[in-house]
Amino acid sequence: MKDWAGTGRAYADSYASLCVGTASAVSASLGDADGRTLLDVGSGTGLLAAALVDVGWDVTGCEPEPSMRAVSQHDHPMLPVRDGALPCLPFADESFDAVVANFVLNHVADPRASARELARVAADSIAATIWTTSPTWLWREVCSRAGLVPAPGERLLPQLDFERTAAGFERMLTDAGWRVRAVSDLTWTWHADVTALWISAEGGVGGAGLFYRALDHEGRASFRRAFDEVCEERSVAGFVPLRHSAAVAVGSRR
Repeated sequence: MKDWAGTGRAYADSYASLCVGTASAVSASLGDADGRTLLDVGSGTGLLAAALVDVGWDVTGCEPEPSMRAVSQHDHPMLPVRDGALPCLPFADESFDAVVANFVLNHVADPRASARELARVAADSIAATIWTTSPTWLWREVCSRAGLVPAPGERLLPQLDFERTAAGFERMLTDAGWRVRAVSDLTWTWHADVTALWISAEGGVGGAGLFYRALDHEGRASFRRAFDEVCEERSVAGFVPLRHSAAVAVGSRR
């Protein structure tokens, strides 16, 4: 799936503030913390894990990308982070009271195998989120103005993919062996700082960042000019309002 190599600092300074927007919903879905243990799988730069520590969880992060772990350890030095990736986590069965995967199952090569692995290491509850609506129009508009052809989105093989809706997410998790308790829709507007958006592109974060990194010097210059034009038109007081939707699922192993 997407190559996140070396993007830790750029991600922390850009999209991390978007992805932590699910923190309250994830925390509420898991119930009272009371010092119980929690594993944050695909913990990235540690922002969600730190938010869960703040409400009383004893959190361990698990993240395969070295630059993400380095930023997490710098920004949240009290948070333990292990090297590990789905679908083979370096933990015994039922190692944690709760397991969380925030915007991870939409990035893995085999979502059902990965969901089963989340359930394997959970003694009680499992929570996971995926994007159902993401405003890719911003980057498509930048490419259009720059006269560039956007890279096609990645697709899984049909037998591995699932419908990116709350209902489709629930079906996939059920197929993977979860006892799904609830799946809810969450929508919010991320007021993206223009500087942070550019950091994400220049730093190679996500599809737009990978596309920008692959451009030659002339293409990058055209992309930057178009980005500045679009943001000048779309921003309000230096921020671009971007509406996102996610599905938040909570369940347990069967």
